[in-house]
Amino acid sequence: MIWLYLHFPHLLLDHIRRTREDTGALVIVEGSAQSVIQACPEAREQGVQAGMRLKTAITLVPELGIVQADDQQQARVLEDQARWLYRHAAHIVPKPPDGLLAEVGSLQRLYGGLPAVWQTVEQALDEHQLTAWPGLGHTPLAARLMARTGKGECNADRGHILRTLGQLPLQAAEFDGRTCTRLQRLGLDRLQQVFDLPPAELARRLSPETLARVQKILGTRPDPQPDWQPPHQFRQRADFVREIEQAQGLLFPLQRILSELEDDLCWRQQETDTLFLTLQHRHEEPTRLRIRTSGPEHRAEAFLNLIRLRLERHPLRAPVLSLQLSVKRFLGREAPSERDLLGETQDLNEAWHTLMSRLQARLGESALSQLSPQADHRPERAWSATSLIRKHQPADAANLPRRPLWLLQGPQPLASAPQAWFAGPERISGGWWDGQRVLRDYYIAQLDGGQLAWVFRDVQGGWYIHGWFG
Repeated sequence: MIWLYLHFPHLLLDHIRRTREDTGALVIVEGSAQSVIQACPEAREQGVQAGMRLKTAITLVPELGIVQADDQQQARVLEDQARWLYRHAAHIVPKPPDGLLAEVGSLQRLYGGLPAVWQTVEQALDEHQLTAWPGLGHTPLAARLMARTGKGECNADRGHILRTLGQLPLQAAEFDGRTCTRLQRLGLDRLQQVFDLPPAELARRLSPETLARVQKILGTRPDPQPDWQPPHQFRQRADFVREIEQAQGLLFPLQRILSELEDDLCWRQQETDTLFLTLQHRHEEPTRLRIRTSGPEHRAEAFLNLIRLRLERHPLRAPVLSLQLSVKRFLGREAPSERDLLGETQDLNEAWHTLMSRLQARLGESALSQLSPQADHRPERAWSATSLIRKHQPADAANLPRRPLWLLQGPQPLASAPQAWFAGPERISGGWWDGQRVLRDYYIAQLDGGQLAWVFRDVQGGWYIHGWFG
């Protein structure tokens, strides 16, 4: 087996930076906010370095953006990266707080060789604006050490990997401090010297745990890895260095998140009709918005337009610290619509859904209604106004009788019987269950003025007009 390990040296910093439109200096500080643990390139250019006291960093860069490290937040960001890596490799193992492990040996035939796998991962990292140090190894621990020391390269030769690992100092091999001290007292300072020790001697002089770790690096002891499956939902969060006071400032991070949602839906071959947007405020309860479409959708541009319209209707009641977009409902994706020679869609149903979704976002979900059929033969009771359905399923028009475009409020009496007939009679009898029984014979007829009308004759022989055809 061949394992790929991705080490993210400043994962939280990358996450914050890609949600910002500006490129100002930014640092991540440890929990007590006393020292810098990560600094972006703009901050490093002005002299700010990891390990520097925060007061010194602010002296160098007065407008420095500061974000406090958050373990839970970093765990969520790492899970987001595991989700997109899962599209390229089936066996993914998150290694908190800043690593991902993937089995890639089985992918060589699929991608056309290990270099193609390596290039695919590097391209995905660029698209997600992430900095990662990759490393290959025939064991999970070997890949991890290659990546975390920056020694990784697209070379799966076992001998080359072991020689590179052998040159690592003991501290880089991630032994605990006590073990490193005891090894140094034995005159050892390189990992290769530890590899050369007899296993029994290593266990006796140090500990069985140290022997087990060395054997897992070399592959002489099994090191099973749990299989990880992405959660069956989409959730992305954007955290802001400075509070966002205008809704327009939310569109840039939302555009990136929605692009990732579109990629996720395309990979799943699914769509959705409901988005949940949560806006976190400092001194107010979170603002929760539900964005619904009139039918299944997957395009980031369509979602962004609906959110923009919704935010225009609901201005921000307080500055926003962070936002989260989530999707819990996934629908099967329909076959793509046909397109003409210019690439324009010919699917009128898609255009209808887009129009209805925009009207709902602008006016509110309860502002639109549609006509829905009712199980009643009487024409005046055969329909009702209902809320807009989520998915349009047209009926089979070929099996339905012809009906007028304009139905009158109620039947109007005719002075005389029509003279020209086109269709009929169609008998409609019903209403006995509610005391409003009707018995009518309907015809499509032309009246004396030339209009095409829907008329009927009742049991008393009287003639009535009930609707007009266009």
